[in-house]
Amino acid sequence: MQTEVIFAGFGGQGVLFSGQVLAFAAMDAGHDVTWMPSYGPEMRGGTANCTVVIADEEIGSPTIKHPKAAVVMNLPSLDKFEQLVAPGGILIVNSSLVNRNPTRTDIDWLMIPAQEIAETIGPRRLLNMVMLGALLDRLHVLSLDEIKVALGAHLPERHKKLLPSNIAALDKGAAFARGELVLEGVPSGQPQYPTETIAPTSV
Repeated sequence: MQTEVIFAGFGGQGVLFSGQVLAFAAMDAGHDVTWMPSYGPEMRGGTANCTVVIADEEIGSPTIKHPKAAVVMNLPSLDKFEQLVAPGGILIVNSSLVNRNPTRTDIDWLMIPAQEIAETIGPRRLLNMVMLGALLDRLHVLSLDEIKVALGAHLPERHKKLLPSNIAALDKGAAFARGELVLEGVPSGQPQYPTETIAPTSV
């Protein structure tokens, strides 16, 4: 079995870190893993993406044309990667910065207001963990618990104080993907049946 995921967005959105967390968790779980970053001309504010490949055997190439899943955090990334996701694949879209729904009908896609969800926990930069949590609810390659363990094991010591908020962001993202969470006043790209409602707060 091999699963490929692309994370894409602006530099500074935590795109590469999302991929690193997924890669570390897969490696800790005993899978073969590759993680390949790609940067635009500017680090912060420019484009960035990374590709994670997870497999049960040796990986032939870290580059892929049609990933099983994509997590896109801005409109240019949606425009670029929507058509590349393999049929039957998964597309997670940050509706906080994207003003259109995906157009494909042969994939499972989710619009998630990741920035607004992040702001109910803490700083908006937590949006990357919100989106990773949503991805893992739809893409059954690793469990949330495995991701949480990897976060605790691989976060630098100086950032360990951020572990609770990152875990909360993962849980909120997964809850939104399950239809158990909705933000007041924030439309969703898919029908939902919320059991918990939270109001956005400013940072």
